Amino acid sequence: MLKNDRYLRAALSQPVDKTPVWMMRQAGRYLPEYREIRAKAGDFMSLCTNPELACEVTLQPLRRYELDAAILFSDILTIPDAMGLGLYFKTGEGPAFQKPVRSKSDVENLFVPDIFKELGYVTDAVSLIRKELDGKVPLIGFSGSPWTLATYMVEGGTTKNFGLIKGMMFEQPQLMHQLLETLAQSVTAYLNAQIESGAQAVMIFDTWGGVLSTQNYQGFSLNYMQQIISGLKRTHDGNQIPVTMFTKGGAGWLEQMVESGADCLGLDWTVDIDQARARVGDKVALQGNMDPCVLYSNPQRIKEEVADILAKFGNGCGHVFNLGHGIHPTIEPENVKAYVDAVHQLSEQYHD
Repeated sequence: MLKNDRYLRAALSQPVDKTPVWMMRQAGRYLPEYREIRAKAGDFMSLCTNPELACEVTLQPLRRYELDAAILFSDILTIPDAMGLGLYFKTGEGPAFQKPVRSKSDVENLFVPDIFKELGYVTDAVSLIRKELDGKVPLIGFSGSPWTLATYMVEGGTTKNFGLIKGMMFEQPQLMHQLLETLAQSVTAYLNAQIESGAQAVMIFDTWGGVLSTQNYQGFSLNYMQQIISGLKRTHDGNQIPVTMFTKGGAGWLEQMVESGADCLGLDWTVDIDQARARVGDKVALQGNMDPCVLYSNPQRIKEEVADILAKFGNGCGHVFNLGHGIHPTIEPENVKAYVDAVHQLSEQYHD
């Protein structure tokens, strides 16, 4: 039995007593206790693939802050790694693949992983986290979107101009669709496995959808996220499973996103939440959307920014407070407390 279901209710546009709050990347490098565990693990993937350590770092921020949800500690690139592409991390440069996907044969050699076999360390971590949470708050599972995963797979790592992935999209659109279809099937199976293992909500991170044109966003990103959402388990053990979809840089497409089937849409900080709410009405909940860099300021300024966002959303249901993207690793932990406490203290007035 959940002691605090505020996040789940808000994501489903149901009444709450206060606006729930959590942070993308809330388990991470800004916490000294995380850095200690990371050093113990030896490298990032060793941390991700150890269910006990992944559980520990998932729970760390909940010991410091009155957050309304936990999010599984993992990485979006576990799926392509399970496909045999050889994920590794370059110090200071981010993720890279030993076998990037560049040709027709590369795409045809990809397969939908056996989730419980190839990614059992993730589902084991989900089960362990649920047990250790003991109903304190709900657990969010997640995956990257097919377009975002494909970006890393084709580029071979991080990129600034997206030349390789967009080159394939424009020159070989059918090949790109074949790649995205395999990824969509994989993500659907992956998220359903997380739900079966104990995740009480799931989120799709479309980190790079915003680099596309409107037409290509619809065809190469949104369509595949819609396919995933239509294939997800929306109830488990008698409970609804909220689905959140977040396209960074996607504020111009909110009306199209509403039709995706998601319960909640994530917003970055480039759109005012009052305008977003006016555009989507009561069709979906909204998650967001404070600029993470506000957390570099002082507690009073943080409180003012929280107050402004809460006031812009206004009265009623369907707001999950979050940052507009992941927390930066050089943020002071004390400022996170100011942020979380401000949301709870200031939001009661907006709920009957």
